[in-house]
Amino acid sequence: MTGLPMGAIAAKEDGVVSKEGMMAARQAKSVSRASSVPAARSGSEPAARRRAGKTAPALDREALLAAYAKMLLIRRFEEKAGQLYGMGLIGGFCHLYIGQEAVVTGMQMALEPGDQVITSYRDHGHMIACDMDPRGVMAELTGRSGGYSHGKGGSMHMFSKEKGFYGGHGIVGAQVSLGTGLAFANHYRGNDRVTLAYFGEGASNQGQVFESFNLAALMKLPVVFIIENNRYGMGTSVERASASRDLSQNGAPWHIPGMQVDGMDVMAVKAAGDRAVAHCRAGNGPFLLEMKTYRYRGHSMSDPAKYRTREEVQKMRTEHDCIDLARKALEGLGESEASLKKIDDEIKARVQDAAVFAQESPEPDEAELWTDILVEG
Repeated sequence: MTGLPMGAIAAKEDGVVSKEGMMAARQAKSVSRASSVPAARSGSEPAARRRAGKTAPALDREALLAAYAKMLLIRRFEEKAGQLYGMGLIGGFCHLYIGQEAVVTGMQMALEPGDQVITSYRDHGHMIACDMDPRGVMAELTGRSGGYSHGKGGSMHMFSKEKGFYGGHGIVGAQVSLGTGLAFANHYRGNDRVTLAYFGEGASNQGQVFESFNLAALMKLPVVFIIENNRYGMGTSVERASASRDLSQNGAPWHIPGMQVDGMDVMAVKAAGDRAVAHCRAGNGPFLLEMKTYRYRGHSMSDPAKYRTREEVQKMRTEHDCIDLARKALEGLGESEASLKKIDDEIKARVQDAAVFAQESPEPDEAELWTDILVEG
């Protein structure tokens, strides 16, 4: 995942690219990349032809091993977070990502340094996929000074500009508008950065989401909108909440190309991510991906999830688990059971280290109450 050469950048005045220079830069990038970017799919294309995963090229062994390890790290981290929540060491809300690991892992593999990620409050997996330190994430969850926000924010107030992670946001759908803003900043500066804006199917029919679609399409902003369709917005099945049965076509009124993806298959996600990111990076405007995924736990740790059967959850776990699918693919490539177990053991040790670090970190000093506050004078 090495960086691609930047497109032609026009002369700047006071550090800001001129409108003419920005247009010239985008034209140059579009010409230089046109031969390598697949044609955008129209919103009217039949759904059967828009689905990714059926002909997705396999990742090579090294890349698949890296994806497997990343997904496993996210799952073991979330399992430990759930355990600490049960012990009373994590307060407030705790929204786990268990089951959905292939989505963020596969998409992150399609990015380059300098690209940006923004998401909702189910965000621990996204932080880890962006290579944020599990120690800092766990310390923040437990409200300790070693956390990314010095123990003052929890899940919904962590970010890392260095890692390109611009937060998990508690207002449903708000991150879509903010992600569109990040993409506008890249468009304005004339660079070739791409923004990923994640949101759930429960937010997919919000007004601010459609307003973001309109602006992104109108200005051809480099943003990939990603619907993580885990079937249940809080406790309501998507079939009861959305008249649309194909959320990948929600951008059709604005001619935003869309694709449904098997979000439990990291190889299919990577293939779809490559296509969508290349489309945006070439200056062709936004792209919409609907990831068909599943969460094994409730909406949050306080949700007993009685709106679905145990049999439904177990069927997904046993027949279509993203980590199991990756492990079987690796075994088919000759990876031994012992080597895969070693990876799991190393990851468990890393997560345990993060948990110990979090519990041993001191609570924030009282003086922190007066820091990081915007005061208008």
